[in-house]
Amino acid sequence: MSASKGSSTSAPEDPACQLFRVTGRVQGVFFRASTQTTARDLGLGGYAKNLPDGSVEVLACGSRDALAQLDEWLQEGPPMAAVTGVESEPRPFEDIEAFSIG
Repeated sequence: MSASKGSSTSAPEDPACQLFRVTGRVQGVFFRASTQTTARDLGLGGYAKNLPDGSVEVLACGSRDALAQLDEWLQEGPPMAAVTGVESEPRPFEDIEAFSIG
C-alpha cells in the first residue's frame, strides 16, 4: 500500500462530507474494517460505527470524487456483506484526517 500522493495537511479541492447509513447484513462481516481500508485508500477522513438497529453509519469527508467512489463501494461492501440499502445525506465539511472505527 502506498501513501497518498497529495498533502495530508490541506483540505481537498471542492471538499465535502457525506453521512451514510448502510443496511443489510453489515455487522459481523468486517464491514467497518473494510470501509476504513477503502476510505483511507481514497484519502478520506471520518468514521464507521455499528448502530443498534443492525446498520452501519459512515461519516466520510474529503474530495467529492473520493466520496462518490466510497458511495459506489458501500453499495456492495466486503465479500461477506449483503447490502440492501445505502442512504446518504450531505454534511458540513470537517477537515478530518484519520478514518476511525467506532
